[in-house]
Amino acid sequence: MLDPDRHTAARWLARGTRAMLIEVIDARGSVPREAGTRMLVGADEVAGTIGGGHLEWQAIARARERLAAGDTAPLDWPVALGPSLGQCCGGALTLRLSPLTDATVADWPAPRPLFRLHLFGAGHVGRALVQVLAGVPCEIVWVDERESEFPSGPLPAQVERVCVEPVEAEVASGRPGDAYLVLTHSHALDLAITEAILKRGDFGWFGLIGSATKRARFEHRLRERGIAEAVLARMNCPIGLPGIAGKQPGVIAVAVAAQLLRTYP
Repeated sequence: MLDPDRHTAARWLARGTRAMLIEVIDARGSVPREAGTRMLVGADEVAGTIGGGHLEWQAIARARERLAAGDTAPLDWPVALGPSLGQCCGGALTLRLSPLTDATVADWPAPRPLFRLHLFGAGHVGRALVQVLAGVPCEIVWVDERESEFPSGPLPAQVERVCVEPVEAEVASGRPGDAYLVLTHSHALDLAITEAILKRGDFGWFGLIGSATKRARFEHRLRERGIAEAVLARMNCPIGLPGIAGKQPGVIAVAVAAQLLRTYP
């Protein structure tokens, strides 16, 4: 469940939903979620999570009690995560319960994305990866020259769709430390994008879909085009966290997401 953002909170207010904001304002030791984590609780719905379990169940119940009573005073609730709460994390945290207001939305902190991914290719694996990363705080620039390949429905809020030709020119829009993943419908296009990324050299992570044979062929051509061995060595191909078997788009997407999260903890 993706943590609620400012837009979610604003939508709840706009439709007249009375709600409480639950925020982890302090966390010590082993706890389900870190300080700054937020969730919204309405009379019959929630958005986000502070870690689940009995802690969250009690927090939701307390928030709804305050909603029903019309209690608008903020409440700081210190919690020890021990056997009495039915959780054995062993840490401690403080939750703040406060009503959702216009001021709350105005002061909502900007989310910190873990990484910015330039995703080249809107085929099966690209679509699966976007779905997997929908619950991860990240930014995705999704690039394909074929408008028809993008899903017709709404995309997750963190996804920017770019339809452009030539596709490899979009590499120049990246920032130092960004992640790049190339999985287009064409080996020639893959090579052109790969060359542009490697010539930048300032990527935080770069993955190219394909086999070890494809990698060897690409490396041969890229050496001829002046790409240094040290830069070639940073290319991840095949992609995905080692040890995860399977070639289904969903399996590849999970393995790549794990690899990204290990690179950008």
